[in-house]
Amino acid sequence: MYCRIVTKQASTPDLSILPSVERVLSDARIASRTDRCDRRILADVVRDTIAALRQAVLAGHEPASGTALLDLVVADVEQRLALALTPRLAPVINATGIVLHTNLGRAPLAPTAVQRITATAARYSNLEVDLSSGQRGDRHLLVEDLLCQLTGAEAAAVVNNNAAAVLLTLNALGMDREIVVSRGQLVEIGGSFRLPDMMQRSGAVMVEVGTTNRTHLADYETAISERTGLLLCVHPSNYRVLGFTTEVPLADLVQLGGRHGVPVVHDVGAGALLDLRPWGLPAEPLVADSIAAGADVVTFSGDKVLGGPQAGLIVGRRAAIEAIRANPWMRALRCDKLTYAALEATLRLYLDPQSLPEHLPVLAMMTVTPATLRTRAKEICTRLTGLQTKGWQIEVVDSVAQAGSGSLPLEEIASIALTVRPTGLSVGDLAAYLRQGDPAVLGYVRDDRLHLDLRTVFAEEVPDLVAALDRAAADS
Repeated sequence: MYCRIVTKQASTPDLSILPSVERVLSDARIASRTDRCDRRILADVVRDTIAALRQAVLAGHEPASGTALLDLVVADVEQRLALALTPRLAPVINATGIVLHTNLGRAPLAPTAVQRITATAARYSNLEVDLSSGQRGDRHLLVEDLLCQLTGAEAAAVVNNNAAAVLLTLNALGMDREIVVSRGQLVEIGGSFRLPDMMQRSGAVMVEVGTTNRTHLADYETAISERTGLLLCVHPSNYRVLGFTTEVPLADLVQLGGRHGVPVVHDVGAGALLDLRPWGLPAEPLVADSIAAGADVVTFSGDKVLGGPQAGLIVGRRAAIEAIRANPWMRALRCDKLTYAALEATLRLYLDPQSLPEHLPVLAMMTVTPATLRTRAKEICTRLTGLQTKGWQIEVVDSVAQAGSGSLPLEEIASIALTVRPTGLSVGDLAAYLRQGDPAVLGYVRDDRLHLDLRTVFAEEVPDLVAALDRAAADS
């Protein structure tokens, strides 16, 4: 006796229910988008949407059919188009209390720098033309006089950030030679970017001296040989080693280098151009002091305490700077006309130090008094009475702000914040809602409250901040 086993076949998904690409493109809701997006691009988006839906049907999902299915496809296409047409780089209200927030673009530019960017971007410029002679010019000369005047250096060069400035300097002056550096200065900056790795990429051989916490002049002197290309001194911008420590003063290092004919490079990181103490801020290494101490090359950032655009600034003795400019990597790492426009405008503000806090946003944010911020916070509270009647808890509290980006790493700046505890949604959901708004608002969550530090919120952003909280309450 035989037993016949019959396997039940799964029903074949009906893919015919899916609308065609042409059917979706001819829908009035999609066809109207051709004024903002080429039809071929629209067709690609529609194909992607239908392909995703096809995979869902093959996986056993049963979507709607007919008009309902078409509406579903159109809605998905519209959502994809909205994402494609929405700028990825968008304004953000920074309520974190971190003035130079790396993830938020560091220094907000001065209005005059923004104006120069706009004027330069809209037309041709004399980026590399000497207008007096009609011959080819040098873009470095656009800001060299300003940098030399503000630092006391003989010459200057500009690249796209300070990491590039250090890498280019090491390659130009130390390739295939030994570079002596203290173990206590082998820093790692954001994104796991380490000085030893940069040294290797530069083509130089790193020679470590001293220990993590103590390095003496004799350590450097013992390491110097006929293969030594330069002595490197690195300011530990984003940390401090405290306690039983010793580091060699730059001036002593310069004297040692002079005796042996070895140049000294000082990477000061943030790179302050003037003393911040008159405005109640801690001292930050001055570029001019490094030049005065005799450093052959000093490298620093343009978008930290200097308050300008992202750039790596290289100043020092003319012979060293000319060697750096002649390096083939100079062209690969150079800045464009917009950076030069913003940098020149920012540097010119330093010619009148007394009015600097009035015109430079970074310094204005760092120096505004807590009393002024408290007054602003109370005014905001009066505009949020609607939220408080709904049960939202809003308080004005003392806060602590930071310079950020490795500037003044151990210093806390007294500040004022609004704390918000909503009803109808969690604090985490409120933070997420504000992050995804237009404009986005970024604060920080602590003790089950959303903190909005006002030190980093521009006065003109307050109405947008209030509106964002009002929308969050209305949608909760």
